[in-house]
Parts: sequence; C-alpha cells; structure tokens
Amino acid sequence: MNWGKVFLGGIVGGIVIWLVDFVLHGMVMADTYMRFPEVFSQEADPMNMWWFLLVEVCIATAAAMLFVKTRASWGSGISAGLTFGFFLGLVGAFPNFFPPLTIEGFPYFLAWCWSGMTMIVSLVLGAVLSLIVKS
Repeated sequence: MNWGKVFLGGIVGGIVIWLVDFVLHGMVMADTYMRFPEVFSQEADPMNMWWFLLVEVCIATAAAMLFVKTRASWGSGISAGLTFGFFLGLVGAFPNFFPPLTIEGFPYFLAWCWSGMTMIVSLVLGAVLSLIVKS
C-alpha cells in the first residue's frame, strides 16, 4: 500500500468533503434545520468546525485506504472514483434512516436529504481520490 498516497488522499479528500459538507449543511440546509429547533437546538461552538475537519480527514483516510487496496478493480480516471464513491455512498446513506427512529421530532424527509448529501459527498471524495491515486 502506498501510504503517501493514502495520507495525501485522506488530507486532501477530508478538506474537500469538509467544504462540501459545510455548503450542504451550513448553507443549503440551514433554513430547514432552523425550522426544527426541538431537534437542532445546540448553540454554535467555533471549535466544532475543527472537530468536523478532523473527523472528515479520518473518514477520507479510511476511504483512501479502501480505495488504494481496491484501486485496480475500479478502472481508471474520474469515472473509477465516481463508481467507488457511489458504492461508498450506498454504505454511508442507509444509516441516515436511524435518526427518525431514535430522535423524537426528527423529520423522516431529512433522512432522505441526508442520504442524498452523503451520496454527493461520497461521489466527490471518490473523484478526488481517483485524481490522487492513479491506476
């Protein structure tokens, strides 16, 4: 395994998906979250954004390890990364259906929104990894 590519993919991919998640959750979905104060009532903490970045880098590093180990099976080019991202997104999307079952007041439609956003983030991460880890 090329650890240099794994860590580079993890860091770059983590930063990119952190930014994509900020746009999706912090801008696109912000008004929706404001409509549900009983579910999303926490005060903003400036340190949270750095924790989110750390978590995104960890997620991207784990995905990069998986991508590097399976790189040959995805083909070449960005389409390979998108294919990997699609399957990664499927794995990540389904757990989004737990919050409506476990959090009182969590609207069911947000599970679909979060699943869609998970798929977008996974596709972007796959594309980034395909550019860093060439076949």
